[in-house]
Amino acid sequence: MSAQPRDYAADDPETALKYAIQHIRGDRVEIVEGVITPVTPSWAHESVAVKIRRQIEPAADRLGCIAASGNLDLPGTNNWYIPDIAVVPADLADDATALLPDQSLLVVEITSKSNCDTDRIVKRRRYAEYGAPLYLLVDRQERSCTLFAEPGELGYTKVDGPHPFGTSIRLPGPFDLELDTSAL
Repeated sequence: MSAQPRDYAADDPETALKYAIQHIRGDRVEIVEGVITPVTPSWAHESVAVKIRRQIEPAADRLGCIAASGNLDLPGTNNWYIPDIAVVPADLADDATALLPDQSLLVVEITSKSNCDTDRIVKRRRYAEYGAPLYLLVDRQERSCTLFAEPGELGYTKVDGPHPFGTSIRLPGPFDLELDTSAL
C-alpha cells in the first residue's frame, strides 16, 4: 500500500521544505536559515529546561497557557524552529501544527555547544523580527541568562543581562515572576 500524496504547492519550495521536515520519521528537526538541524538535546540540556518550565508553569496556568516545546513557523523564510520552551495560549495550541512567534508570550532557548551562536544571534534576531514579545536566552556555555524584550524589525530594543547563573531574572507582565537561576 503506497502513501497518499499530501496537498502542497509544488512550486513553493518553502512550503515543500516545511512539509517534508514535519514528516521525517524518528528525530525532530528544525530549519535554521535553510539548514535542516536535528533537535536532540542532552540530559543536561533537558534538566535546565525542566527547571525553568517548573517555575514558569504556575504563571502559564494562570494565563490559560502552556509551557512546552512545539513548532514555530516563520512564514516567508526557510525557518521552522522548535524552541526549548514556548509559552503559548492553550486554545491556540490545541489544534495547531505550528504557531507563529508573535502568538507566544515567551520563548526560551537553552544553548548547547553545537548551537550556541544560533541561539545567541540568529534566533534572537528572527524571534524579534517575528514579534516574540519576550526571548530568554539561557547560555549554558557562558553560564548566564539574558532577557530580550520589545521586539522590532531590527531586533529587540530592551535587553536585561547577561546575568550570571545564580541571579534572579525578572519576567515582566503578564508573568510577574522572579526566575531563580541558581540551580541551572
